[in-house]
Amino acid sequence: MENFVVSALKYRPQQFKDVVGQQAITQTLENAIAKNQLPQALLFCGPRGVGKTTCARILAKKINSQAGQETEQDFAFNIFELDAASNNSVDDIRNLNDQVRIPPQTGTHKVYIIDEVHMLSTAAFNAFLKTLEEPPKHVIFILATTEKHKILPTILSRCQIFEFKRITPLDVQNYLSEIAGEQGVKFEEEALYLIGQKADGAMRDALSIYDRMVSFCDNNLTVEAVAENLNILDHSAYLSLTQKLIDHAIPDALIQYNEIVQKGFDGEQFISGLATHLRNLYLCKDPKTVALLEIGERLQTRYAEQAKAVALNWLADAMELANSCELQYKNTQNKRLHVELCLMQIASLHFNGEKKKDS
Repeated sequence: MENFVVSALKYRPQQFKDVVGQQAITQTLENAIAKNQLPQALLFCGPRGVGKTTCARILAKKINSQAGQETEQDFAFNIFELDAASNNSVDDIRNLNDQVRIPPQTGTHKVYIIDEVHMLSTAAFNAFLKTLEEPPKHVIFILATTEKHKILPTILSRCQIFEFKRITPLDVQNYLSEIAGEQGVKFEEEALYLIGQKADGAMRDALSIYDRMVSFCDNNLTVEAVAENLNILDHSAYLSLTQKLIDHAIPDALIQYNEIVQKGFDGEQFISGLATHLRNLYLCKDPKTVALLEIGERLQTRYAEQAKAVALNWLADAMELANSCELQYKNTQNKRLHVELCLMQIASLHFNGEKKKDS
């Protein structure tokens, strides 16, 4: 049986152009190398799984690449990776300080990548200060952390800081569609978007979820199957329920909410998703704000069609009711009734913003 390689490792970028969602940072680093203006101490900070260590490794290779030379050439003797989580003592840093004085055996620079640098002890940080402030000319430090606030200000002031951002669900969707196409996996765009939402901005998590979904769905990623496995409500559920609220069909809306509860969804999670859905409909009312949705064109069309059926003041009032319900959810005793009352109130709104009058 052939060994399976997880997608997070198999598709780890080897060049800056392959890094997803961090174009500003990768472009800055490439320009700095081209102009020979790279600082000797860099700090990569941001959420987990967004490409900090990957960019550090790519940069370490590029630093030693000469013009016309392949980036993939082995510069293993020049690149040193230190995990600060398990090497956080003063002695570890003293050993590092001794090593940096030795010139590189090949290439032009020795590159030290220190991951999870916030895990260093205060004494270790202080031992590192002098070397970081005046490193030998042949040394470059790349520090990476998920918790910048835990790093001493004296360390921060000696580094050029790069803030990595969360990767949007739409960027995740586009990247996963390329991988799925390469692997011959059938997929629905909305299914990949749901994976991007669940990953919460981390590409590594998105790739892990993708592997799991491919196994679960047997190479056919559908919205229904992915939503069921990830235990999230897809857009179709909210579109359907909102249409019932627009039509003032209170019994039908309550029955659908009951079905959602029976599937094991939390009321707070549901009402938060409904508020977000109403917000998306509101954004669809003006072409200027449609871009804020960050969803696929097909889904945008479905949102736009539903948005045409309601007025802005109805959406504003419905959002206010849903948001109020979410804020009060934790303090209420009968949580199910609390959500049902909210749905009844929204369904009772008339399109002029007033409550629907009984005939």
